[in-house]
Amino acid sequence: MAALSPDAILLTGRVAVVTGAARGIGRAIAETFAAFGAHVAVCDRDKPDGDLAMTLDVRDPVAVEVFAQAVRERWGRVDVLVNNAGGTFHAAFADTSPRGEQILIEENFTQVTGMIRRLLPLMGGGSSIINVTSSEAHQAAPGFAVYAAMKAALESLTKSLALELAPRGIRVNAIAPDALPTEGEERVRERMLAGGLPFDPARRPPLGHLGKPEDAAGAALFLAGDLAGFVTGATIHVDGGIHAAGGWRRMDVSDSQLRRTT
Repeated sequence: MAALSPDAILLTGRVAVVTGAARGIGRAIAETFAAFGAHVAVCDRDKPDGDLAMTLDVRDPVAVEVFAQAVRERWGRVDVLVNNAGGTFHAAFADTSPRGEQILIEENFTQVTGMIRRLLPLMGGGSSIINVTSSEAHQAAPGFAVYAAMKAALESLTKSLALELAPRGIRVNAIAPDALPTEGEERVRERMLAGGLPFDPARRPPLGHLGKPEDAAGAALFLAGDLAGFVTGATIHVDGGIHAAGGWRRMDVSDSQLRRTT
């Protein structure tokens, strides 16, 4: 049996599209893909950097069509699509207005289906779609009910599309990150703290430390390339073990504190 080539991890000459790529996980993925040889097209509401970069709102179908056309004219194909853009705000379900709910649905689900529809004609056998969901897709999330529901919907969409597109040789997978601090997460956390909601900085994933956006980029690199050529319909949890632990997180306490509680 032939061994895998070291080149299997490379994306040399491939065309990758990454949404929400101006910062955080999206930026880390775009930079990693470029470092491993891909041509990278990126978009974000803030100005991103890439071989082809556009400032746009992924919820705007006209802007997305312009972006898709630019990718088509530049390279004529898409080999990897990473649907990373998304967002949320903290609010009790009863306090979420119909407009707020619609914003969450558009920002975390329908913009993904729209992007896939527009770029799918450019994707052939061996292509890869990677949807970035979240740990909230797999567990209760009080204060983020609609957001969590949309991420769960994206998980379900990932599995269904994996089967629909398998005859075309297109793989569809997901990454579910948690405990990877980003600017967007920090803004949500600050608003929660300002509202009097507790946050304990001592809580840690089972691995004992927080991750970084590059950890999600590593998972995306694997799913994008030949190393994952037989992987479809799967979700990689990039969370330091939180999903495996059923939501449990390690609390770092001293021996004296433990003795006081026993």
